Amino acid sequence: MEKPTLPSDDYDTPWKDALTRYFPEFMAFYFPRAHGEIDWQQPHIFLEQELAQVVQDAQLGKRLVDCLVQVATRDGGEQWVYIHVEVQGQPDADFPERLFTYNYRLYDRYRRPVASLAVLADERENWKPNGFGYQLFGCEVGIRFPVVKLLDYANQTESLLEDPNPFALVTAAHLLTRRTKGDPEQRYAAKWRLAKLLYERNWDKQRIIDLFGVIDWLMRLPTDLEQRLLQEVYTLERKVIMPYVTSAERFGVEKGRQEGRQEGRQEGRQEGRQEGRQEGEAALLKRLLARRFGALPDAVQVRLTTADVDQLEEWAIKVLDAESLDEVFDQRPQ
Repeated sequence: MEKPTLPSDDYDTPWKDALTRYFPEFMAFYFPRAHGEIDWQQPHIFLEQELAQVVQDAQLGKRLVDCLVQVATRDGGEQWVYIHVEVQGQPDADFPERLFTYNYRLYDRYRRPVASLAVLADERENWKPNGFGYQLFGCEVGIRFPVVKLLDYANQTESLLEDPNPFALVTAAHLLTRRTKGDPEQRYAAKWRLAKLLYERNWDKQRIIDLFGVIDWLMRLPTDLEQRLLQEVYTLERKVIMPYVTSAERFGVEKGRQEGRQEGRQEGRQEGRQEGRQEGEAALLKRLLARRFGALPDAVQVRLTTADVDQLEEWAIKVLDAESLDEVFDQRPQ
């Protein structure tokens, strides 16, 4: 039997998603000193279009992620400052100069302090640039920037998996993706372990969905193993669905209490449970369908939102064997 091959790994999308959604945690994990100097009570603002305008004509090369974020400092010395973050996937001799270029162009535009921070996600152990500069006739110009090398965590997998910061998990997923390159079964085992770990933590539903999305994008599997893993995740999700509906259940209970009647309380509890369960089932089925068939039409998303739990479960059973969306939603007798 021919050994299944792994599809090409995609690092760009998951890194961008994780950094954007959990920027404070990103800073706390990789750059704790800077994190401690930021006033997180104030909003942090991503300036993607502004960054593109500033560097649009530069020869910037290939990188995984770069972003510009406006933040406030705790000391109040500057009302707003800027952080430029770049996640670099491959060694690049021009990388330090590129950060220098970003930095001085951003300062030229905003006339505010700009901190350049680098995360190196490549596989070359001895590549760790942290500055660029030159001097001429007694004049010195340059930049030194903090650097985090993901390979430095290569022997800390177990401690990463125990760390509550979501970027410890993202780092572990990134390293395990590279470590299992070319070995689908090992990739499957590593991905399943990370997926289970998500459900063991006392995280809210949205964070679990977000981080599973990052792991799913990073750790690509052959179709057969992907289907097996998604079925395992679906089974696991159903086992632990109740913790995710507590907010909806509480809403139902509170509604019943306000009405002051026993029947109201009972109705509220049941309503909350059903609403929460339907929401969880629909979200998971949506992910299964999108993973299997690609982007979902609006009509399908509406059906998922409005279907009851029994109908969602019936569709979920059909997902792995169906060849198309039409087969999943076909109502004819089998």
